[in-house]
Amino acid sequence: MLDKAVGLGAVTVLGVLEQAYFSLQVIYARRKYKVSPPTTSGPAGFERIFRAQANCSEYFPIFITVMWTSGVFFSQGLSSVCGLLYLYGRLRYFWGYTESAEGRLAPLYFSAQVLWVLIGFSAVGVLLSFCQVYLDIDLLQEFCSLCFPQLLLWY
Repeated sequence: MLDKAVGLGAVTVLGVLEQAYFSLQVIYARRKYKVSPPTTSGPAGFERIFRAQANCSEYFPIFITVMWTSGVFFSQGLSSVCGLLYLYGRLRYFWGYTESAEGRLAPLYFSAQVLWVLIGFSAVGVLLSFCQVYLDIDLLQEFCSLCFPQLLLWY
């Protein structure tokens, strides 16, 4: 099983490092703009960095959960690639938000789309596995035999 999860593990570690980078940017912004904890308001530049980090942190548990669920039940390779795309989108989101509120929008939409793809992969994978384990029905094989009966000749 571990060999099948190495891609997911690598993306998870990369995601944790990205979260650490975002947190460090808030620390640097606090020093630059002289905003002491626990204050969360200050100059616009600080507030954008603070909100970008907070927003990325809020979505991180959702991302990790659906990436692993998708990887275990659907495809580790596709899920790992989607995970890398998501992390790239969040990095672009963070950088865009630090420049302007509008700068966050395109990367936000991109990363949300990747997240929805992972949610879809997770749902399909769990459904297929549930049907196979608890109902003894291989939905994928049933679907293929109905839609592509000529493929059965190859078996």
